[in-house]
Amino acid sequence: MNTRINTVHFDADAKLIDHVNKRLDKLPVFHDRITGVEVYLKLDNIAHQIKDKIAEIKVYVPHHQFFVKHESKSFEESFDLAFDSLVTRMKRQKEKVQQN
Repeated sequence: MNTRINTVHFDADAKLIDHVNKRLDKLPVFHDRITGVEVYLKLDNIAHQIKDKIAEIKVYVPHHQFFVKHESKSFEESFDLAFDSLVTRMKRQKEKVQQN
């Protein structure tokens, strides 16, 4: 599984990268054919000084791609919300495939 973490408009510290990697290490439990994962962590400061933190996760599996995006006031929270949503989607897709 190839993993790529991209940061946009900032430099991530080691603690944030470790947090992301620890969560991503759990992905093979939910789908055994993952070929790649891309994570985008972005700072968004539209119109105001308040900077929202956006986390986007793309997971590539044969014949399918999962994409989730969440936004909150911290990168950890944004990533955790996106990861939980991703896991839910992957479980749903796996159940749908097993029913057919």
